[in-house]
Amino acid sequence: MGISKPLVVALAAAISTAAMAGSNTLVGWAMMPADTFSDGPTSAQMANANPYGTFVPPYENRQPVQGFSAVLPGADENSFIFMTDNGFGGQTNSADTLLRLYSVRPDFRSAKGGSGSVSASDYLSGAPLARFTHASRLTLNDINQKLELPIQADYRFYYNDDSRPRVDSAIEFGRLLTGADLDIESVRRDKNCAMWFGDEFGPYLIKTDASGTVTRSAISLPGVYAPQHVDVVAGSATANLEGSGGFEGMAINPSGERLYALLEKTVSGDATGTLRINEFDINQERYTGKVFLYRLQEPGLAIGEMTAIDETRFLVIERNGATATNGTPFKKIYLIDIRGVASGAEVPKTEVVDLMRLADPDDLNGDGKRTFTFPYATIESLLPLDSRTLLVVNDNNFPYGGGRALNADVTEFLKIRLANPIPGVRPPPTGQARDARRCDASTGLSTG
Repeated sequence: MGISKPLVVALAAAISTAAMAGSNTLVGWAMMPADTFSDGPTSAQMANANPYGTFVPPYENRQPVQGFSAVLPGADENSFIFMTDNGFGGQTNSADTLLRLYSVRPDFRSAKGGSGSVSASDYLSGAPLARFTHASRLTLNDINQKLELPIQADYRFYYNDDSRPRVDSAIEFGRLLTGADLDIESVRRDKNCAMWFGDEFGPYLIKTDASGTVTRSAISLPGVYAPQHVDVVAGSATANLEGSGGFEGMAINPSGERLYALLEKTVSGDATGTLRINEFDINQERYTGKVFLYRLQEPGLAIGEMTAIDETRFLVIERNGATATNGTPFKKIYLIDIRGVASGAEVPKTEVVDLMRLADPDDLNGDGKRTFTFPYATIESLLPLDSRTLLVVNDNNFPYGGGRALNADVTEFLKIRLANPIPGVRPPPTGQARDARRCDASTGLSTG
């Protein structure tokens, strides 16, 4: 006796639902268009156009709100602070791109509703804003000349080259930091409300107050030199770390006293496929000398972010550069633990999420599928919201792309519900931006 077609369909649906019940599940989704801009100096004057013929630079009197490479809790539970990276992919084309943090408010689409749109929000309150303006952001600056590094604000023309455009007056007078000065890829706020940025050019640690004003000289990682390190450029040191291999990920322990800075590439002489995690004492403002090793699943992969669960456990994004339009994407999140691990030894790791295999029973992104994939080249923002929920956001590398299709990538915001909760995760504290204002009220925000 045959089985009726409706019954077959019902059985298939039941099997699919049962399979997804044990899967990590997309429970919130939102999207920010590629062409999202804020006011500011003209940008991308030295950047190449994308191959799709869209969003052709330069962007007159505008800065792209793009390249999200790190996330902090926002001023309320519905907003988040995102840090942009160095601009358009390299030191040589990003001198007119400002290093900023933006307050962003996603309206997540979920099974219960939501528009899936993303808006600007007030940096200090989290309140929605109509557009990205000075109230939504802060801009890093070295107005007090602490860095002891050459920056674009020191020059009359970008790159100190009179064949290039004139340095914008706002950059010059505010000593605003740009993507040619530093390649920041990570940020954390310590117990005193100071902010620490992980850079790839040194690699350096950069300390600012809550307004984004640099408060001390850049801190080098002892014995490690990227090609753009000031000593390598001066000829007094030899690079032993590839370009774009610096502090891609950086975590801070819950007490706010230790940073754990993770390099993106292997230091010359280290075992192939291993990356250093460097412990830094915030109170002493120096490295402790403890180093742990993170082993990639395969040599040639890269990490995208590292964030703390507790004093010894961390989540790490690991990925390749492949996308849906180029190669086979590998995008995963691992849990590591340094407890009981000796300095110089490898940390154990456990897979937590495969970002290419998420259940999407409610088709939140509207692609007609019940399985969600996240195939972007770079995925660099990760924030645990509770023991079962992670926020994950891609770096869209504007105006380039090819993540899902042959066009400029959008920025997607995901809420992922874990099939297996991570014990010990605490919801992120809210009001951090307001606390920062309390800690540094006399300085005010740098809104260049």
